[in-house]
Amino acid sequence: MLDKRLIEKVIDKALSNGADFAEVFAENSYISRISFNDSKTKQSIAGKDFGAGVRVFYGTTAIYAYTNDLSEISLLAAADAVSKAANGNSNKKIIDLTKKTFEDIHPILIPNNTISKEEKIDFIRKINKASRDFNDQITQVDINMLEKMQHIMIANSEGLWAEDDRNYTRIYVTSIASKGSEKQTGSEGPGAFKGYEFIQKIDPEELGRKTARMAVTMLNAEYAPSGNFPVVIDNGFGGVIFHEACGHALETTSVAKGASVFTGKIGKQIANPVVTAIDDGTIANEWGSENIDDEGLPTKKTVLIEKGILKSYMVDKMGGIKTGYEPTGSGRRQSYKFAPASRMRNTYIAAGKNKLEELITSVDNGIYAKKMGGGSVMPGTGNFNFSVAEGYLIKHGKITTPIRGATLIGNGADVLHKISMVADNLDMAQGMCGSVSGSIPTNVGQPAIKVDEILVGGRK
Repeated sequence: MLDKRLIEKVIDKALSNGADFAEVFAENSYISRISFNDSKTKQSIAGKDFGAGVRVFYGTTAIYAYTNDLSEISLLAAADAVSKAANGNSNKKIIDLTKKTFEDIHPILIPNNTISKEEKIDFIRKINKASRDFNDQITQVDINMLEKMQHIMIANSEGLWAEDDRNYTRIYVTSIASKGSEKQTGSEGPGAFKGYEFIQKIDPEELGRKTARMAVTMLNAEYAPSGNFPVVIDNGFGGVIFHEACGHALETTSVAKGASVFTGKIGKQIANPVVTAIDDGTIANEWGSENIDDEGLPTKKTVLIEKGILKSYMVDKMGGIKTGYEPTGSGRRQSYKFAPASRMRNTYIAAGKNKLEELITSVDNGIYAKKMGGGSVMPGTGNFNFSVAEGYLIKHGKITTPIRGATLIGNGADVLHKISMVADNLDMAQGMCGSVSGSIPTNVGQPAIKVDEILVGGRK
C-alpha cells in the first residue's frame, strides 16, 4: 500500500522531536450499502475510502494526526505535526521494518464486490415478501445490506510492519407491525467476518418471518408489570447487558483513568462463581474477529472473568503503558481517522451446565427476556436500563403471556453477583460498538442466564 522507504521516512520524521514511539496506520476500503423500504430500493451506494494516520507517544501522552492524501508531502506533514506536540531531543534510531507474517484464520471465499447488485436486491426482496406475507399487521419492512472490504497496513518504530485484508458482511432487517396508532418492531441483524458466502447461507424467507413474528407478537402483547423480579435473559443479544454495563469497564480505556468500577480488582471476586466471561478475537470468521488488531498485534482469546474471579482487562498498547499490563491484541479503530483504543471483539459469558428449561422451571413468578433491545449505561458506575424487545411472563415455572414495554434497570457490577444459573445454549449476536476510537463491529453473546432479582420497569 505504501512504499517501505516512505514509511521509514515518515516514522523518522515523527520521532524527530523526541517521541518515544511512532506508528503509521494506512487503509484502503471499499464500502457498499443497499437500503430497502416501502418495497423499493431507496439507496444503493458504493465507494472507496483511503488514508493514513500517524501517532506518537511522549510518555503516557499520545498524539494523532491523519490525512486522506497518501502522497509523501502529506504524510510527512502529518508526521511533522505530531512530532511538534512536544520539544525534546531528536530520537534518532535506525528503523528496520520487517514484514510480519501470520496465519489467516478468517478465510474469505466470495469477496463482496464480485457479486452483482441485482443478485443482492433479489435476496432482499425475498426477505421483504416473507415478512409482509406473514401477517396483514406488518405495515413496513426496512432492510439494509452492509458490506466492507478493508486492506490495512501498520508499521511502527519498533520495526513492526504488518498488512491484512478484512471483509465484513451484514444484513439488518426490521419488520414493523401496526394496529391503529400503535406500532411494534421485530429486528435481526446477522453479520460475519466473511464475504458473500455468508449471505448465501441465510434463508431469506425464514429471516423475514422471524422479524415479522416478533413484531406481531409484541403488538398484541399485554403491558409488562413493574417491580423486582427474577429474570431469565436468553442467549445471543442478551449479552448486550454484559457488553455495555461491564465490558466497557474492563477496557484499559476506562481502567487506566480510574473511571471503572473494576479498577484494581484483578484477582478479586466480582461475580457469582457460575460466571466466566471471555473476549476472543480468534473465533473463525466471527463478526468481531481479526487476524491482527489495529496496532499490528496478534489477536487473542482473553479470559476476563473465570468462575467469578477477575483475571484480565482488555489492553491496547497505550493502556499497557499506563497500567503495566501486557497488551491483549485489543487495539481497535473504526478507520484511519481514529487513533486506536482498547476495545471489545467477541465478548461473551461462557456456556454453563444447565438447560434453558431448568432456568425457567426455577422461577415461580418472573420475566423471560427472549430478546433484549437497546438501552443506556452511565459510564463509570455501570448503572443501566435496557428494553426487552421480546418478553414473556413466567408463572409457576412455565412461560406464559407475552408482554411488551418491559425495561431492565440495574447495575452491571451488582448483576454479576446475582447471576445464579447459566445455561448451555451459548449464542452470539452482532452489533456496532461506539467509543473513543469510533464505531467497530463487535459480537455480544451469552447462553441464557438467570438473574435472581432485577428491577423491571413496566406499565402495570
